[in-house]
Amino acid sequence: MPRPENTLMPNRLALEPSPYLLQHANNPVDWFPWGEEAFTRARDEGRPIFLSIGYSTCHWCHVMEHESFESDEIAQVLNTHFVPIKVDREERPDIDRVYMAFVQATTGSGGWPMSVWLTPDLKPFYGGTYFPPSAQWGRPGFVEILTEIARNWRESRDRLVSSADGVIERLRDAQASRRDGSGGQIPDHDLLVAGVREYARTFDRHAGGFGDAPKFPRPGELLFLLREHARTGDVEARQMVLETLRAMATGGMRDHVGGGFHRYSVDAAWRVPHFEKMLYDQAQLTLACLEAAQAAGDPSFAAVADDTLAYVRRDLSHADGGFFSAEDADSVPPEQAGRSDAVKTEGAFYVWSQSEIEHLFGDDAEVVRFRYGIEPAGNAPHDPHGEFTNLNLLYVARGVEDVARLSGRSVEAVTAVLDGVRERLFEARCARPRPHLDDKVLAGWNGLMIAAFARAARVTPLDEPRSAAAQKTATRAARFLRDRLWDADRRVLLRRFRDGRADIDAYSEDYACVVWGLLELFQAGGDPMWLDWARELQATQNRLFWDEEGGGWFSTTGDDPTVLLRLKEEYDGAEPSAGSVAVWNLLTLAHLSGGDEARAHGDRVERTLRRVAPSAQVARVVPMMMAAASTYRRGVAQVIIVGVRDATATAALHRVFTESFLPGAVSLVVEPGAHQTALAERLPWVGAMEMRDGMPTAYLCRDFACQAPVTDPEGFRAQLEALVAHRR
Repeated sequence: MPRPENTLMPNRLALEPSPYLLQHANNPVDWFPWGEEAFTRARDEGRPIFLSIGYSTCHWCHVMEHESFESDEIAQVLNTHFVPIKVDREERPDIDRVYMAFVQATTGSGGWPMSVWLTPDLKPFYGGTYFPPSAQWGRPGFVEILTEIARNWRESRDRLVSSADGVIERLRDAQASRRDGSGGQIPDHDLLVAGVREYARTFDRHAGGFGDAPKFPRPGELLFLLREHARTGDVEARQMVLETLRAMATGGMRDHVGGGFHRYSVDAAWRVPHFEKMLYDQAQLTLACLEAAQAAGDPSFAAVADDTLAYVRRDLSHADGGFFSAEDADSVPPEQAGRSDAVKTEGAFYVWSQSEIEHLFGDDAEVVRFRYGIEPAGNAPHDPHGEFTNLNLLYVARGVEDVARLSGRSVEAVTAVLDGVRERLFEARCARPRPHLDDKVLAGWNGLMIAAFARAARVTPLDEPRSAAAQKTATRAARFLRDRLWDADRRVLLRRFRDGRADIDAYSEDYACVVWGLLELFQAGGDPMWLDWARELQATQNRLFWDEEGGGWFSTTGDDPTVLLRLKEEYDGAEPSAGSVAVWNLLTLAHLSGGDEARAHGDRVERTLRRVAPSAQVARVVPMMMAAASTYRRGVAQVIIVGVRDATATAALHRVFTESFLPGAVSLVVEPGAHQTALAERLPWVGAMEMRDGMPTAYLCRDFACQAPVTDPEGFRAQLEALVAHRR
């Protein structure tokens, strides 16, 4: 029976742990979570399913909820003619991918909220994304669509079912026709160089980034270009990365008060962001900034990385060590705080009026205005809906010297003012209503963040406190995953933890990203426990997801009959694909093992790389995979420093390593004694590496063939410089 019209009566979603589903728990729509109860209802009553997929920090998901799902009138239509199901795409990417493939194939585009109509046996026959409640902006209205689909279902059900059957078969055929890894060619020098030229063709030489607005950060692109710079010495490849990261770090994409990066820029100049903050962006942009700092020898990029990590530590961290998923773009404007009729708006937590700046800073306000581009009528260059009238989005508008000239002050005086600006803005902002926090902990996203913290520890000199702090944070998060998201009885990883509850068997990308984080953590601190777990998780990923026939890794196990297609997600988008990350991992594991294990890893690497299509545009589709191919072609170096970890001489050798850019290199600090013995049980080649003359000693190797061990930092520097200069 349709649910009674009562917006205060919780529906079934009130029992779900997903923050996104809970946001819809008081809708008058008779929502079901994905599951057999809903499917049985649809079959027994002969009704089609309306499937709505989104996530808790999705702006247009909020809009559609307010306009349509909170409407008693629309709810009545949905409840009468359909079985409505809600899915959190971040918890169930397997479901999301199937129906996104359908929507993209039938409409040419996709996004969230995703709206799909299914037969009772879950096959899609109509779909789209956001629909306004009534026709506007050239888009059909939601009520009209619901009414028309209900009529077609009554009058032409056989045709719709037949159409759905045909679409699914075509999607299956398309998946089956993908390249296998047996006869292709591993991307060679020419294909890698063509990929760089493709990025150069679309590079925005005025504002950084690639293409026009909107601009989305895809750190995999930057990591590919940096690896090609390391492999070939291509200066332009590096410069495109530096200009893009610099534009993002000084523009409105970055939160100049609290740290971290917003989701994307709606304009070409990186000035006006979509304000949500995602954990996976913080992780990947941190990694890109750390690599840029090494490639350019520019510590300003490392400072941005450290600032981003500080934001994650403060605002996205579980008390016991894991990382939360995201912060929303929308929040209640300060002037509406406490009002029952308050309406959340985009970016309200982050924007400032000129009068607020003048009130906070008094005589120093002009320095702040010149520095951050504050204007009386607001400074948004792109504001089609008038959201930012009289409001300012902070960005670095002028350098310190220009601010000094315009304000008539000395550089020293301006610097003194700016040194205190951020803290005062932060304190003022803390009094505002905060955006919604999506506090679920996802295994894969945590793996990415562990990798970022651990990499920061690896490439920061040992004697700097930042290194130990980053390693500690990464270790706590890894222990959290081990304690909360590892099913020790079944020896499988779980995807989601929230509010004391962990469930949903992990997907291929979860295994890949957690392995990446563990391998970075092992290299940062040398604890063999993390290498052991990484090896077990890699073996499990291979067992559950590896395609022995075609190569590569499936996204799912194929055991769930409600997921109609077993797909291989091979596009490196906002998140890297499981296959790309797995190839990175196997390149590392192969150089941490040797023998038959290394050969098995190498075989999977080569079979996966042979799946890459030989096209200049492929680097735009799978940049992380092409970054792996670049590393494969250049070869993986091994850097082992044997010495007491807190000894000054050990730190001196390690500092030399951190000043070199060797992407993909395996590195370890090995302490003589029990630590070295434990490592040698797992990595036999480590046992033969000794300190020379009682001094910490560096070993630089490639494919387990080592140069002469050195104890002198300058001698080590000369070896590293020669290796960096060696191109392939």
